[in-house]
Amino acid sequence: MKIAPSILSADFAALGEAVARVEAGGADQLHVDVMDGRFVPNITIGPPVLESIRKRTRLPLDVHLMIVEPERYIETFVRAGADLLTVHAEACPHLNRTLNQIREAGAKAGVALNPSTPPDTIEWVLDDLDLILVMSVNPGFGGQAFIPSSYAKVRQIKTLVGTRPIEVSVDGGVNKEKAWALAQAGASTLVAGSAIYGAQDPAQAVRDLRTASEAHR
Repeated sequence: MKIAPSILSADFAALGEAVARVEAGGADQLHVDVMDGRFVPNITIGPPVLESIRKRTRLPLDVHLMIVEPERYIETFVRAGADLLTVHAEACPHLNRTLNQIREAGAKAGVALNPSTPPDTIEWVLDDLDLILVMSVNPGFGGQAFIPSSYAKVRQIKTLVGTRPIEVSVDGGVNKEKAWALAQAGASTLVAGSAIYGAQDPAQAVRDLRTASEAHR
């Protein structure tokens, strides 16, 4: 199981320290949420902040674009340090083209699905994907409650993926109480914000989340 702390829940006034703490805890990658106030009702960060994070860590940066017209900014975010770039299926009328654009820019390509978007939406682009991100909350804000139907959605996506080497990631309301069930459903990456950065010791929270995902195996 990969653990991807979401910096959306970190203290932005001490972002370098926040990154270092989860890296010390064994985090596998960092999840960076980019919001534009249009696709989702919130505004977060852009390429300059991503560049600063890139300078402070060797961890892969999983950049989640919750924006309209993401194809306009792909090369900019890859240059800023994104190793994996995830776009929303709902924001991409030409999804195949956008995913190929990400790979041509030098990053791995991911697609995110909102809670109400069915998995078969991406059936015909599976061979263009490195990651599928299941949103287990409606995107826009951290700290929301996990949507229980996400378990079944992860199982359906895992079946759809088959033997393809595609990561299945879950983002939204993820904590150690849900980690094992998500692992059993087929998730390979857990994105967690409040569960990690809301803890007294974020490094230990990373370790606890990984342990919980493997506890009953």
